[in-house]
Amino acid sequence: MGYIVISGGSKGIGKAIALHFARQHWHIAICGRDEMALQAVLQETRRLHPEGEMIAERVDLSDKEQVLAFVRLVQQRFPVIDVLVNNAGIFEPGAVHQEAEGQLERLMAINLYSAYYLTRALLPMMIARRQGHIFNMCSVASLQAYANGGSYSISKFALLGFSRNLREELKPYRIKVTAIMPGPTLTDSWAGYPAPATRFIPPEDIATLVWQLSCLAPQTVVEELIVRPMEGDIPADT
Repeated sequence: MGYIVISGGSKGIGKAIALHFARQHWHIAICGRDEMALQAVLQETRRLHPEGEMIAERVDLSDKEQVLAFVRLVQQRFPVIDVLVNNAGIFEPGAVHQEAEGQLERLMAINLYSAYYLTRALLPMMIARRQGHIFNMCSVASLQAYANGGSYSISKFALLGFSRNLREELKPYRIKVTAIMPGPTLTDSWAGYPAPATRFIPPEDIATLVWQLSCLAPQTVVEELIVRPMEGDIPADT
């Protein structure tokens, strides 16, 4: 039993992680933009772990002040942080020379800055104990540029760079950092895409991996993990 904080915890991978850890009787704090979805996850985590301390807050993760307000609430109610999952993110395709004005700023704010601000604010609780595990939900787009990736791919490259830098910085404090790079996963980002569900990674598989990696011995860390559908990435022209 421990304490986990998950950004973007109302849907998809974040929701799957919250439910998986609730089944293991962890205390859980989630945040996201969709109030109704947050409340649904909150009720489900409480059902799975009735004695647990559960937090679900509506937060615009592109707004630094809202992120820091969420951190203050977590600090008031959680004595420690064992795991932080920086999962918040949005996907918007578009070539750099064609995408809408402001798309880079919007994607960087949500896909990178939210992780930066959450991590910086919660790290002192981990450093004080010389213990903790930070997961950054990157993407296979963090590794390989592709046509029409635009600002999304840029933001995911940046998140992987943040993860690698953080890993080096936190070695002396024995705080683990893992960058997870999923391929196409069955989340809202792929809603309406003309491919069967069996062509995608189930979000529950990513949740299982986060759980398993969090259970490794204190002296062991998986720095980076690539996860793909069995048949490989889905071609852009499928």
